[in-house]
Amino acid sequence: MSAMTPTLSVTRAGTGQPLVFVHGYFGGAGHWTDQLAHFSGDYDVIAPSLAGFGDSAHLSAPHSIEGHAALVWQILDDLGVGEIFLLGHSMGGMVVQQMTAMQPGRVARLVAYGTGPVGSLPGRFETLDQSRHRIREDGTEATMRRIAATWFVDGAASPGYAACLNDGAKATEQAALASLDAWEGWNGEAALSDIACPTLVIWGEHDRSYPRSQIDTLVRHIPNCALVVMPGCSHAAHLEDPATFNTALERFLARGEA
Repeated sequence: MSAMTPTLSVTRAGTGQPLVFVHGYFGGAGHWTDQLAHFSGDYDVIAPSLAGFGDSAHLSAPHSIEGHAALVWQILDDLGVGEIFLLGHSMGGMVVQQMTAMQPGRVARLVAYGTGPVGSLPGRFETLDQSRHRIREDGTEATMRRIAATWFVDGAASPGYAACLNDGAKATEQAALASLDAWEGWNGEAALSDIACPTLVIWGEHDRSYPRSQIDTLVRHIPNCALVVMPGCSHAAHLEDPATFNTALERFLARGEA
């Protein structure tokens, strides 16, 4: 790769089996602060910020999920990382499904968290066109704050809400709009049956972004798949109940089963 090629910002801690966390819309590596602390004692934890978000906000965001997936693989190649455990949340869940389709032999464990196989997001709390309109009318940061509140059962009053705001405020309007285009143009359903590695699906029972029908599609079509439903949680379950989230993930990574 050319030294002039822009690369993603990465937060990294620990040693051992590489464990990669890919954040979702209006996210960044900072969304994984608790997981970095919890898992870095046993794993080489790697948390990139996707192009246009977090500390990678200086980069132009791709208009496709495939583009995001390629950039994450590029930074892992740059770091000399081979086989990985891979987790993606929300939009990042689409990215990690695409990453697995692109290089299946490098993904030893896959976690699809608060996500689904269809980017158009049927049943979402608002349509993608409504989100586009609000970004242009209200501005990117105001839209981020409003959307982030839907990720929690208690909305903006949730203790985890504040953790979303720092990285979320760094997102550019270009990235916010390009990501909606990326979702709309992506469908991973046909690739689900080809996912060969042990897979865990994690879902908050009150998730307003991804309805249960999307979760059931993942579980039904991925061959070696387990499901953890987190009660009392919404879309950002890892921030609402990090202890339960980390325990479920820890057991899966160790044994390959929920």
